Amino acid sequence: MAIDRIRHFMAAADALNFAHAARAEGVSRATLVASVKELEAELGYPLFDYSAETTTLTPAGEALQQTTSVQWAKSAAAAAADVRPPGGKAKASKGKGRAPAVKGAPRVGKRRQGR
Repeated sequence: MAIDRIRHFMAAADALNFAHAARAEGVSRATLVASVKELEAELGYPLFDYSAETTTLTPAGEALQQTTSVQWAKSAAAAAADVRPPGGKAKASKGKGRAPAVKGAPRVGKRRQGR
C-alpha cells in the first residue's frame, strides 16, 4: 500500500471534494481519483459512494479515515518525542593555526622592504 494513495484518500476524505483535495495535494483531479480507485482495488471494497450527488464516504471509508488519522497522530507524536532539544556546547574549529614561517619565503600581505 503506497503512502501517496493513503495521503490522497485522506485529502479527499477530509475535503469530501476531489477537486479541492487535488488542489491541496498539488496533483490533478484525475491523478487523485485514479489513486483513490487504485487504493479501493487494492483493498477490495469501495471507500466513496459514487452514486450520490455529493461525495460521501462509505462505512469502510469512514473506518479507514479514522484509523489512518489515529495512526498518523501516533506517528507524529513519536517523531516529536524523538527530537532532541536544541542547545549544548558550541565546538570551536580544531585547526592548527598559522603555518610556521619559512626563512626567506615572502610573507603574504607584506610588502618587501627595499634597501
